[in-house]
Amino acid sequence: MSKKDSKNSKYLSQIKEESEKKKNGKSGKNKHDETFVETARFKSKEPKKDDEELYVSKINKPAKVKEDPNFFQRLMFQFSKDNTTGMAAQLAYYFMLAIFPLLIFLLTLVPLFNIDQATITGFIEDYAPAEISGMLTGIIDEVMAESTGGLLSFGLIATLWAASNGMTALMNAFNVAYDVEDSRNFIIAKSLSIFFTIILTLSVLLTFVLIVFGGQIGNLMFGVIGLDEEFSTLWNLVRSILPVLLVFVVFLIMYVSAPNIKVTIKSVIPGTLFTTAAFLIASWGFGFYVSNFGNYSATYGSLAGVIILLLWLFITGIIIILGAQINAIMHKKQVKNEEKEEKATEDTTKAEGTT
Repeated sequence: MSKKDSKNSKYLSQIKEESEKKKNGKSGKNKHDETFVETARFKSKEPKKDDEELYVSKINKPAKVKEDPNFFQRLMFQFSKDNTTGMAAQLAYYFMLAIFPLLIFLLTLVPLFNIDQATITGFIEDYAPAEISGMLTGIIDEVMAESTGGLLSFGLIATLWAASNGMTALMNAFNVAYDVEDSRNFIIAKSLSIFFTIILTLSVLLTFVLIVFGGQIGNLMFGVIGLDEEFSTLWNLVRSILPVLLVFVVFLIMYVSAPNIKVTIKSVIPGTLFTTAAFLIASWGFGFYVSNFGNYSATYGSLAGVIILLLWLFITGIIIILGAQINAIMHKKQVKNEEKEEKATEDTTKAEGTT
């Protein structure tokens, strides 16, 4: 069969299927895909192979996918169709604008927990490149020196509002990954972004508190029953993996709540695991590269720290979006399985009724 005949056959089959749905009183959509954005076919170019299709990406370029793709091929199609690098660049810009207000908001709460400033700077130095950590340490010193601890001041509320812009951009990226419409109004969307910002801040603060006061809390709880030595051994192990657990929990909360679609925790676990591992590995690898091979100071001069921070945020944005796309593929697979089960149940019911 020629390529033209194959295309005509697919088109006629599609028309026949839509006609049958109309006869059965259906509109072509079911309860699972009422909010999904349909992907348009690319019309001005034909695929090179018969088993491939071309669709329009978010920047009106062709995105290629096979008719029955495996998981990796589907992920690459999603990566191309969603213009992932463009969205990551957008996220890097908004993260850049949000990271400093977020630091100010976080450091304003630090005096309430009596956390040592060296603990904060040490945490940043462990997970950020040297040039970035040096720049952030300077900001921390300045904010801590001028912090008054006024929690309900107008300046702090404005800072929290500005910090939430990064989360708003992240929610938009998740909706693109899931191909869903964002029907939430401005107030609800902004409230969610502020909620995610507060959750992220409180998670970091909780980690600091456990690191600083975990030994005293454990000895107080377990010393009563004579298990203080066992607790010390266990706590040394927990303290080493606590930052990893923090990153995992924060990503898990965002992947479950941020997109405008109901998802199960099970469907977002793969993307969360990927994002957590890739984020930690990429941060370490990028820091190693910048410290040993990259010479941004010679090219950008005094702006080297800002450029490195943008590159790091860009890489982080790609990783987070990839995690959302993995979750979206798993969710759509789950939806298809549910549709098959429902169709099988309907066919069985019709057969029993006919009998």
